[in-house]
Amino acid sequence: MTPTDPADTYTSQSPTGEVPDDTSSPSLTAAQLPTGYDSFDDPQGFRTAVPDGWDRDSVPSEYGMDVVNFRSPDGEQRIQVFEVAEATPQESFDLFLSPDTPKSDSFRQLGREDLSDGDFVGERLEYLVDSIRGEPDVGTWHVVDTRFAASDGTLYAVAVYGSDDDGRSDEIEMADTAVGWFCPPGGTCAG
Repeated sequence: MTPTDPADTYTSQSPTGEVPDDTSSPSLTAAQLPTGYDSFDDPQGFRTAVPDGWDRDSVPSEYGMDVVNFRSPDGEQRIQVFEVAEATPQESFDLFLSPDTPKSDSFRQLGREDLSDGDFVGERLEYLVDSIRGEPDVGTWHVVDTRFAASDGTLYAVAVYGSDDDGRSDEIEMADTAVGWFCPPGGTCAG
């Protein structure tokens, strides 16, 4: 279950979260980070990539590790990382998109894509929302939410938020980079 505004900090509450152990990090993982990104070993145990100079905070979660937020210096972009409770990315998004999960009246789905490839299991949802509680007014928010099974078999989400006014490619690039560089707690990953 997710909170009433789909762009709020949220976590799923289902007690299941197991996926097959033969999953691995995204195939888009590169041996080298793009210019302008730093590798970040988070206190929650995972590694990801964030743009240079971003701040980190965390809030308690209803499931799994704390919800971790990385924010741009102006606060107008955010990368959020959390653990997903459902058994698959598809199940998680099915729940999120169901009529039983309340959403902001401004919620507009742009697309949903299966990213599974080889050993990587993941899915991406893109949507727009006019405002996010507790976040600055940037006009319409563009959200790229990727849910995937990491190399330890645990499901994670990397959700990227930014203004829709400057185009959508920057949120997609940040999502691809953060997911591609993601390594779960205790994992051995390239890079």
